[in-house]
Formats: sequence, structure tokens, C-alpha cells
Amino acid sequence: MSIIVDVNKYLALNDATKHIKDYLSIEVADHAYLPKTEDIKSDWVAYIAAPAFKLIREKLGHDVDSFVSIGTGSGIDVLTGIELLGAKRVGFTDLQRSVVAAAAQNVRNNLKINNIEFEFGDGDLLQPLQNGKRNYDVIYENLPNVPLANNTKIEDKRNSGHYLEKRIELIPEFVHEQMLDLHYLALKQARDYLSQNGAVYSTLGGRVPLSAFIKLGELAGLHSEIFTYSWKVQAEPEDVISGYAAQEKAGLGPFRFYRADDLQKAFANVSVKDSGSRAFEIEESLDSAKLSATAAYEAFKKGEVIGHTVAVLKSSLK
Repeated sequence: MSIIVDVNKYLALNDATKHIKDYLSIEVADHAYLPKTEDIKSDWVAYIAAPAFKLIREKLGHDVDSFVSIGTGSGIDVLTGIELLGAKRVGFTDLQRSVVAAAAQNVRNNLKINNIEFEFGDGDLLQPLQNGKRNYDVIYENLPNVPLANNTKIEDKRNSGHYLEKRIELIPEFVHEQMLDLHYLALKQARDYLSQNGAVYSTLGGRVPLSAFIKLGELAGLHSEIFTYSWKVQAEPEDVISGYAAQEKAGLGPFRFYRADDLQKAFANVSVKDSGSRAFEIEESLDSAKLSATAAYEAFKKGEVIGHTVAVLKSSLK
């Protein structure tokens, strides 16, 4: 399907775009995650990644040379990296060839400039780029946490919010219990693709304690910190919350959800710039309001709006 994206609205820009077109024409492949462009507060790129990218650029004081997205989907995250970070060499991957092909066309067709160098491929995490230039200043990932049901194939429908659970790699028990398997594997691979002063930025639904994210980075052999902290309404709640509830009943978790009203109050006076340093303080203030996945699913079925916190985890070489 095709969507049109008003970039100034989508990325909350004050000025005209520099590197990408003002209006993006995006083809979304059948199996790619469908961006929530009509509901920006539910959209991972616009609401979570874009503010983090702006802060990265502000803290650096200059453009980054290179950017890569793991699991790009439609390619909107790549276009966002080009516009907000000024990246001139970009890489992107996704599991299926048709998704990567569509993303490549979307990126090429929506640029204002013609000096961007591309590296992309289909396959597992960063492995499609293993024969390329390898080093990136910013590695971005927003990977799924919920495994597919045993009788479902990744190609059956828009299953990009789920992942194939069977892996040959050894996953630490702690990581699996927190449903962070793909994030761990991405961080492990990223050590070989980071530039010396580069960092991985993982967008993580805060359905587990923040301390679990810090430990995730440590187990992957990186130094990790909370870069930004925010919240969003749970997208596709029937599918996602029920998926977490099923995993909870299987012995994982417990996981954390919140009523949207409680989240809005907790983050009311928190700026993006200060959110990382205040993350643990905010998490503690929400302790009495947290819901298990099972309780959150019951509340959702009764018509309540359910959300979750979101951390952008910055991980760098030790």
C-alpha cells in the first residue's frame, strides 16, 4: 500500500527539510510494519526515534558520517536519519528481500540530494552488511520482542511486530526472561560494526525494569545508558498486550504496562533532553501504577487506554 507523509508534521520540524522531500511517497511492502503516520504518538520513528536523533545531533554539534537501521521496514527511519543526523552513508537491513527492495526505492525516491552512499541487504540483523564498509557512527534498531505463534509464518501477514523465536545462538536466560532476545543479538553483532566513537541506539518498550536494559548491554559486552525516556500508547494492543500476557502465563516476566492517564501525568514536565538522566526517578514514581500484562489486557478489554514507557538505550564500545 502507498502512504503520503508530511515531513514537517511527522518529524516536528520548524524549518524546511534539507535532505529529503517535504512530502514522502512511501510504498509499504506486504510484510513490512505499517507506520502510524496518522497517529504520530503511536509511531516509533516520529515519536521516539526522531526526538532521540535530534538530541544526538545537538550533543555532537555536527552531522554524523554514517547511519544504519536494523529492520528498517518501509525505510522511513533511514530517511529520518538522513534528514536529522545528516548521514551521507546509510545502511539498512530487513529479513525479507521484498521489504528491503521497497525500502531502497522509498529512500532513493524521496531524497532531495544525490550524494548519499547506500549499503543494504536482506537477512538477519546486521549480517547482510558484513561484506561492506562495516563501521557506522549510529546504529539504530527497533526490533520486535514478541515471538510468533508456533503455527504462524513470518510471511503470512504483517508479522513484522513479531519474530521467529528459534535461534542457534546462545541467549542468556536473563535476556530471554525479559523478552529481549533480538535486541541482545543485535547488540552482540553491532560490536563489529561500530566506529570507535559510535553508538547503538535501541528503542525499547519499557515493559521490564530499566535496570534490565542496562544489564542487557553489559551482557552483550557494551557500555549502556538510558539516552531518552518517554511513553506511548500501545499500538495494536489486542495483538501485542495479549502476546505479552501469553508469555507471562508461560513463566516469563512479569511485564509492565500502565494506564495512559498515569503515564501522561508522570511525564508531564519532562523534557527530552532531561529524560535520560531522570529515567529511574520517573520509573520509581510509576511503581504503584504498573499493571502486569495479564491485568493490562483485562483493562484493555474493558475499554481502558493502555500504554508503556519507552527507553532509547545508548550502547557504545567499552
